[in-house]
Amino acid sequence: MSPVLKVNVWNQPTKLLERQDALSKLVSSISTKDKFISAVLVSSQSLISSIPSLYALASSNLGTVVHVPADGADEEQKGFSNFTLVMSVGQCGLSFLASSSVQEAYDFVLISHITSLRTGTSMLHFFDNRRVFDEFRTIQVMSNEILLEFEQNVMGKKTDYPQDIVSVLSEVMHDFGELTGRKYLPWSYSGHSKAESIVVLMGAGAIVAEEVVSTMLTQNPDAKIGVLKISLYRPWSSRALLNILPRSIKRVATLEPIDNDTTSWNPLFLDVASMYQDADVDLFSGQYGIDDLDFSAEMVQAVFDHLETNTLDRHFKVSQLQLTSDHLVCVPDFVEQSIFVGSESLALVYAGSKERAQVYTADGLSYVRLDLEQNHPFLIHDASVVVIPSLINQSQSVEDAIGALVKGGSVIFGFSDSHTVPASIKRLIYVKEVNVVFIQELSEVVSQGTRLSHILLNYKTFLIPSDWNHVPAVEVEFDKSACIAVPEVFRHAPLETPHLEMLDQVFGERLEVANAIQAASIWSSPENHPNAATPEFGYGRLIHGIQEHSRLVSSVVDIIQSDRLPLDVVKVLSQWLLLVHSPKAYDSKVINTAGELAVQVLEALVNTHYGPIVESLLIRRNSFATKSNWLIGSDAWSRDLGLSGIHHVITSGENINLLVVDTTCYSTYQEEEEQRKKDIGLFAMNYGSVYVASVALYSSYTGVLQALIEADAYRGPSIVIAYLPQKGASPDPLESLKETKICVDNGKWPLYRWNPALDESKVFTLDSQCIKRELEEFLKRENHLSLLSSAQPDLKLVSSLEHDMKQRHSEMKQKARLDYARLLSGISDSNGPPLTVLFGSDNGNAETLAKKVSARAKSRGLKVKLAAMDDYDGDIKDLASETNLVVICSTAGQGEMPSNSREFWKSLNGLEAGIFSDLSVSVLGLGDSHYWPRKEDIVFYNRPGKLLDAKFEALGASRLTPLGLCDDQDEDGFETGYNVWLPELWKSLGIRGDGDEEEPVYTDNQMKLDSNFLRGDISQELIDNSTGGVSETTQKLMKFHGCYVQDDRDIRDERKKQGLEKAFSFLIRIRTPGGVSTPQQWLMFDELSEKYGNKTMKLTTRQAYQLHGVLKKDLRTTIKGINKSLLTTLATCGDVNRNIMSTAITEIPEIHGQVQSIVEELKDLLAPKTNAYHEIWLDDKLVAGHAVQDQEPLYSPAYLPRKFKIVIAVPPNNDVDVYAHDLGLIAIVDKVKKSVVGYNVLIGGGMGQTHGNKKTYPRPASLVGFIPTESILAISQAIVEVQRDHGDRLNRKHARFKYTIDDLGLDFVKKEIETRSGIIFEEARPFVFESNLDRYGWSRGINNTWNFGMFIENGRVKDTPDFLCKTGLRELAKFHKGEFRLTANQHLVISNVPEEDLEKTKAHLAKYNLDNLAFSGLRKSAMACVALPTCSLAMAESERYLPKLVILLEDTMEQAGLANDSIVFRMTGCPNGCARPYLAEIALVGKAPSTYNLYLGGSPLGSRLNKIYKENLQEETILNELKPMIKTYALERNQDEPFGDWVIRAGYVKKTTTGMDFHTI
Repeated sequence: MSPVLKVNVWNQPTKLLERQDALSKLVSSISTKDKFISAVLVSSQSLISSIPSLYALASSNLGTVVHVPADGADEEQKGFSNFTLVMSVGQCGLSFLASSSVQEAYDFVLISHITSLRTGTSMLHFFDNRRVFDEFRTIQVMSNEILLEFEQNVMGKKTDYPQDIVSVLSEVMHDFGELTGRKYLPWSYSGHSKAESIVVLMGAGAIVAEEVVSTMLTQNPDAKIGVLKISLYRPWSSRALLNILPRSIKRVATLEPIDNDTTSWNPLFLDVASMYQDADVDLFSGQYGIDDLDFSAEMVQAVFDHLETNTLDRHFKVSQLQLTSDHLVCVPDFVEQSIFVGSESLALVYAGSKERAQVYTADGLSYVRLDLEQNHPFLIHDASVVVIPSLINQSQSVEDAIGALVKGGSVIFGFSDSHTVPASIKRLIYVKEVNVVFIQELSEVVSQGTRLSHILLNYKTFLIPSDWNHVPAVEVEFDKSACIAVPEVFRHAPLETPHLEMLDQVFGERLEVANAIQAASIWSSPENHPNAATPEFGYGRLIHGIQEHSRLVSSVVDIIQSDRLPLDVVKVLSQWLLLVHSPKAYDSKVINTAGELAVQVLEALVNTHYGPIVESLLIRRNSFATKSNWLIGSDAWSRDLGLSGIHHVITSGENINLLVVDTTCYSTYQEEEEQRKKDIGLFAMNYGSVYVASVALYSSYTGVLQALIEADAYRGPSIVIAYLPQKGASPDPLESLKETKICVDNGKWPLYRWNPALDESKVFTLDSQCIKRELEEFLKRENHLSLLSSAQPDLKLVSSLEHDMKQRHSEMKQKARLDYARLLSGISDSNGPPLTVLFGSDNGNAETLAKKVSARAKSRGLKVKLAAMDDYDGDIKDLASETNLVVICSTAGQGEMPSNSREFWKSLNGLEAGIFSDLSVSVLGLGDSHYWPRKEDIVFYNRPGKLLDAKFEALGASRLTPLGLCDDQDEDGFETGYNVWLPELWKSLGIRGDGDEEEPVYTDNQMKLDSNFLRGDISQELIDNSTGGVSETTQKLMKFHGCYVQDDRDIRDERKKQGLEKAFSFLIRIRTPGGVSTPQQWLMFDELSEKYGNKTMKLTTRQAYQLHGVLKKDLRTTIKGINKSLLTTLATCGDVNRNIMSTAITEIPEIHGQVQSIVEELKDLLAPKTNAYHEIWLDDKLVAGHAVQDQEPLYSPAYLPRKFKIVIAVPPNNDVDVYAHDLGLIAIVDKVKKSVVGYNVLIGGGMGQTHGNKKTYPRPASLVGFIPTESILAISQAIVEVQRDHGDRLNRKHARFKYTIDDLGLDFVKKEIETRSGIIFEEARPFVFESNLDRYGWSRGINNTWNFGMFIENGRVKDTPDFLCKTGLRELAKFHKGEFRLTANQHLVISNVPEEDLEKTKAHLAKYNLDNLAFSGLRKSAMACVALPTCSLAMAESERYLPKLVILLEDTMEQAGLANDSIVFRMTGCPNGCARPYLAEIALVGKAPSTYNLYLGGSPLGSRLNKIYKENLQEETILNELKPMIKTYALERNQDEPFGDWVIRAGYVKKTTTGMDFHTI
């Protein structure tokens, strides 16, 4: 069809074309022509065959929108709605937008195009084919002038690609609403704020549900129900949805018009299920609208009724639910509702002249509503008028229409003879007390535009005779034998059914499944055809067909060459032959079309003299069409029995496709079983010329379709291995979903495609993020791994080392334990009684005491074995053969066993009483008597220790000592109880406590002395490939080099169950003086984080970079890269001066450079001078024989007692929290001269403390005086020397400078500093701090430059689907000429932007949403440390939890009128204080999983410590405490009174003045 030329709103010519395969034509035009704005309207039925085109659109950046009226495969099927085909392509990479009404469809056309163009993301906009596409509705349209205004306003914000689709769509919808008054959201929730039952829908059904919820809540405001309407289906954002949904939800029913036999659970339900995977929420999947003309309000009401009574099946049909007897009225009385029977045209004429009209026709009835204020997408069940122009062939429709009349309604007949009304209708009219009017000229009357109510007034009502009530009822015979029970989908269906349905869906009549003939399933061959399911059987059938096709081709060639047929017939046959042998892409549709034409021309010659010739060809007429040849098999084929048949198929080179369904649950698969299975995919890829795909239905439905299409298109053998795991005898789709996620995520089932038809660089495509060892080795051998890694930097390889460790684990475990026990017991020296020491420990305290007991017992001659309880050597029954047993156990959570003792405890509970009659036991428990605040919670205190003591007694053991209990609340913490219990233990063992000299404790101070200036065994352990970690001593030494060993605690328990060591990785901290770095350095760190880290960067509270997730084998390479950028990791950790911080943006721009110069000088002065760093990390070798002797003139070989921190604050900004550090310098500025004249000096600040140990405390730094700038280096060195010489080197908990000052006195320390430096402190100069927060937004810099303060939540630089932070900053660094300054609050300053680059930089920031500062005051003043899952010290979540908690408090802040007010809010996962929580106005410090201590009363200036308010709070109690407090603060605060000051004035806590009164309540 030639294009129809029209003009758009700019009067530019456009093309409107009608095309077959419109999507493929569009994709083709994309690749060959200039870019253009395009829209495509396609049917649902064309989507499956267009999957490759949809993928191509998704990878383009043209911003194309595909509009689809959603329908099922059967266009004739009647029903309310059908999203089956649309949802089948839901994973093709496009964004999906769903309209729910005619008005929305109109509006979303514009919204989707604007969004698509701005983001460069192609979108699929779909709407109900029946309830929207087929509905006639009065809508509000936009004039060309308004369209132009909207386009200019919205597209004026357009930037280069890419942009976050969710943010842009939200913005476009908002702007659209401002202009038109029609408000839309990507996702919207309506209902009770504390709803317990909700429904989730898309499309017109969502409008029905919204009306029902609104009506039910009007009738009963306490009904805890709600509805979630999904407009933006892809991308799916669980986080965004959970943020708008009530937290009270207990039951969710996902309702979908899906008729898909390929999966038990529908797509939207699976998305909702993944959203609530870890929540205690009941989930239900409901189907509606497929076979039902209506989706009524009563149906939705029934869903809520069944949810409330918990009587829903997990998978149900809405139409089969028992409806409530109460009729729910959702349509207002003023809306005129009528039904026209058999004449849609008349209904349209009537409604066409009215405002706010709706006409929808279904099954011969046209439903008309007038005076609508909102859409009502359900049929009319309480019409006031029924219009019946004719009764011809309308008997059933008339009865249905009158049945929908309200009692006393009216019927208008379009004729005058009442006798023609059928008897059944007469009786129905009589029973319903209907008013009847006969109008002969009905069409003319209705066409005049008069309302039906007025028409009824102008015509006489027919008086209904009484005999209309006496129409005899007809008895209907009901044959019960004809009723067939329909089984639930998939309950007993063969496992291959979903894939067979997909094959049929894609290939239709072309599909040829050659095996499993007459079999119910490939898992159960029929008795009379036992070989029917084998690949050999199917292979033989397909080969026969291929041979027949080859014979046909040979015959056609012979006939063409012999010139025995007419020329026009020869041309047709030649065209078919060329297509069959074409080297181009295989197109079955084109070939089959040519084949059909060939058959037609040949059949036309049958009765001619050419008959014998054409008959020889037509005998194989079926071979003119190409088939999609498939063999279907199970994972049994991967064993030796079927491998030979598969081998024949693979090596044949024929166009045969294999689909193998693997049902194995690999997450729990046994090793010996795995060795018996063959990897068919790898087996096939090794042949090179075979198409191979590994897919998983519950990971990517669209991916399976794509693989099937590609396999069919490939000319040669193809194998598709499909994963459909099954646990138990019957399929459980939810379990299959979970198992699939696990195996795809961990690489046990990688998703990939191998297509030899493509260019070498594109042969292998990885569709998941992790591959297993065998696949890794194949790719390495074929040289595809490097190509893949460069194309997909997210690729993760399942380490062969990890695989080998599994295999070696069982062999080495026994030997390692035995050797360790012998080592500890001193088998050659000890001849005393045996002692077994077991411990259960999460935070290390119980383990430390156990090791201490073991060491002391060994020094007294005992034979000692030491282990965690779960690591006890041998069967637990073997404890009966032990003589003496000591168990030391801490308390976890709510009186629970520690993680490394739970299996031991389970086993202990399975033993019989009296089994330990010869065993003597002593139990020492560690706990906190104040851990849980309620009196009744005292039962949790030391509960594990008490349980173990009682259990051993019940099992017959005797006590060596009474139960020992350690309480963190004692003066010396757990040491108090330990020191009481230990002498009793020695006494019971017959050993004097004051016997042999105890082995001296190996202190950290001695470790440093022995390390040879921080070398230790680091180099040797780095090349030890037997473990991903390092020894304890090396861990401590590596901190000096900027490295912390960590492990992923999220999977620690799972790995332990699998016999694997912890998932070790390393944190690398980069020293960044003053937080200043160059764009080149930023790019280097970004690259290193992508290559060797976890693909994120952390901006820390010490203005340093951190890279997380670096493996031991990559440490040297990573650190070399850091040093190549002219920065270092040395001295970012350890007992030295660490990274020096300073104010990121100074009020007077010129001051920053002066302060930065001091920072650099101090850094050089206080840096360690050891050569060890260079030798270990950069030279790859050590200086032989200590030929070069290191010196540490400042630190000495023992370095400092503990870490040392220095900051410089420039008033009025205290963003560095100057009072929180060992040495704080406050710059005193001459504002006239714009120069720093000197510094006020503060000493002795520090944040760390230990829960339960009141001898530890945070301390604000003390002001000791002023010094001029030129004296800063001498004073700083003297301060460090004082701490070096006077700090506590025995007790690390007491080793910080703050304790040195409190022990010696401030005056002594001050005088010592003056003596060493030769400088006398002057009186402190006046200064004023105004805030300790960052300065956000744009501010002037030096020399016509600009600075932009950027918000980065908790300093985590990463990409998410809705915020490409890392990508945006990477691209910025490529052209930025200034600096990247890190702030002490974990944010970022883009500094020194030249004036000429200002607009370009602003545009770039806007492009990636990096300029977004539209956050609440609370969020912008919140800060969290990393904590779980990597920090070994973390007791609770912090970085991952604080954003959620802020969300929960933001509503309260807004309600109180404090949305923009700042309250300094900080959270840490442990009491060490990395996020400086003890200076915050509100602080939460982790004490156990999900449990925090709440501190209040810090100063927003960072100058006053807070104080504990409540202990051991969890989320609910945290909110219960803070929400009322915030509301009261808003009402009672004085003018400009900060929250921290108010809580003290209001009496919530007392004011903290010094560190030593921190614990005073």
